[in-house]
Amino acid sequence: MRKLSKIIITEMEIKARSCLVYALKEDAGVMEMRLAPVEGNSLLGNIYVGQVEKVADHIRAAFVRFGAEGNGYFPLEEAAHVIYTAGRRGNGPLHAGDEILVQVSRDAMKGKLPALSSNLSFTGKYLVLTTGNKKFGLSSKLSGEDRSRLSKWLADEAAMPDKEYGIIVRTDAADASKEEIVRELEYLKKIYTKTAVLGRNRTCYSLLHEAEPFYLSAIRDTYSNEIDEIITDIPEVYGKIQEYLEEYCPVLTERLRMYQDDLLPLYKLYSLESVLDEIQREKVWMKNGGFLMIQQTEAFVSIDVNSGKYTGRKKAEETYRKINLEAAQEIARQVRLRNLSGIILVDFINMENPDHREELFHVLQKYLRRDSVKCRAVDITPLNILEMTRKKVRRPVVEDIRELERV
Repeated sequence: MRKLSKIIITEMEIKARSCLVYALKEDAGVMEMRLAPVEGNSLLGNIYVGQVEKVADHIRAAFVRFGAEGNGYFPLEEAAHVIYTAGRRGNGPLHAGDEILVQVSRDAMKGKLPALSSNLSFTGKYLVLTTGNKKFGLSSKLSGEDRSRLSKWLADEAAMPDKEYGIIVRTDAADASKEEIVRELEYLKKIYTKTAVLGRNRTCYSLLHEAEPFYLSAIRDTYSNEIDEIITDIPEVYGKIQEYLEEYCPVLTERLRMYQDDLLPLYKLYSLESVLDEIQREKVWMKNGGFLMIQQTEAFVSIDVNSGKYTGRKKAEETYRKINLEAAQEIARQVRLRNLSGIILVDFINMENPDHREELFHVLQKYLRRDSVKCRAVDITPLNILEMTRKKVRRPVVEDIRELERV
């Protein structure tokens, strides 16, 4: 039986500032949370005409200014498929002064500059157009039957010679008609032409493409069949979501609801204040009496599993197995909820039985697969330290909260 999700978008005060808050709720609780000041916007996904200020060969990177927003970090490996403005002649190495098209691939975090990419991505509900990778690909979550059908529908497009873009078919495409796929493809190609082709003639520091509001991209990244309800108490947000759904996902329009209750605010109805408090605490209690200690260091995230108040009367090995299995589910939730990324090391309670260790590894993998951000369990060492990685896209939620205090 598939798990249904409820999406909540509301406004609440955090650290004395008004913020838009997005929450994804399932039976196990709130699984994801994103927030942004009402008066501020993330740069993630925006595309600019940037100018190379300095090439640092020793760290294989360049620093690119992209307007009033300042500089960004550009890996030199990206230069292989960079798009220059019309003034550049030839395909030699990147130099200071070159004007190139860049997309913000990661927001600034922990004092680090925003990360920039020359692989421009134009993301729809069913497809993604990319300028760096010009191949045709399909989501690994699609079934064999869906992959075959969708490949046939897009065969002519995939076989076109000398394309300047690639196509990735997303999981949601499994439930779309051929007409919907073709319509979105044409729409994305228009955005691509306006941005990546005509943008080469724009002036330096121009904003070529502004990413959609973060709550719309969050809705887009959630598998439609798993969304039971989208609820907001903000009329403007309701209108934007309705417009988006009518254009790209009509099946969800009937699941959109405007919440109106002056006595009980939406954020209190779903206890979002408690969720924010939970995100900022290092200790997380589990239902079985055990607890997690989650600590962010400069190099990695450390998660320690503890037996705590667990009072099971069975043998120690079975007790540890039960605590670890519940911890695996809660760790997958906390990683998504807090938006932890990079290297994550989990110290599970030691188990002697290798079958139990293998079971734990596969159970964690199962929960991690529900994450829309690429997340992978790598291995469990003999000391029961599990190594996992999660792609860095946005700042951890706790950093977003701290940023509110600095402004």
